[in-house]
Amino acid sequence: MKLTAPQSALRKLADPSVAKASQRFIKTGKGEYGEGDKFVGVRVPTIRAIAKQHKDLSVAKVTTILHSPYHEERLLALIMLVNLFEKGAAETRVEIYKNYLANTKYINGWDLVDSSAHQIVGGYLLDKKRGKLDTLSKSSMLWERRISIIATYHFIKQNQFDDTLRIGKKLLSDKEDLIHKAVGWMLREVGNRNRSVEVTFLDKYHQQMPRTMLRYA
Repeated sequence: MKLTAPQSALRKLADPSVAKASQRFIKTGKGEYGEGDKFVGVRVPTIRAIAKQHKDLSVAKVTTILHSPYHEERLLALIMLVNLFEKGAAETRVEIYKNYLANTKYINGWDLVDSSAHQIVGGYLLDKKRGKLDTLSKSSMLWERRISIIATYHFIKQNQFDDTLRIGKKLLSDKEDLIHKAVGWMLREVGNRNRSVEVTFLDKYHQQMPRTMLRYA
């Protein structure tokens, strides 16, 4: 398949030493959560700059980039989708939200989720019913469960905490360390805005919480 202009721009800046470091950081070894993932070797600030330079691509074209085998290109696509979502009309936001949830198997890294879930999923659901988060929280896919809690960051910024507490409670018994960290982080963000809300939750559930989750909170 022919490369898009953003992909071509990114690959021209490939650095094997950066790729090797990224493979260690994202944990791509055998049995690790990012096993087998591929890297071009481009740092995040550069990826963000490329995304800004190519802001007029359609949602469909950006989605083809999301299907790339290279981690940085998937991140590039997600940053571009966030940019399109934030500036888009209602119909564009619907398209991006639906495309995002239809392509979660490509959003397969903590940095990919964290760079997009609260802006797209949280942003779309802000004025809507949020039952989709409950569905995602029960997914067999690690990354969909992480999306379910990270999406609530958008609500936290609006001083809306109920969804974070509800989804956090559902994920208390999750076996994955990346979920423990995500829930703890979101609870801490709640506490940064309303200490008593976080403390009440921790008082009630601290004995059930994995130690990593409690430490992050």
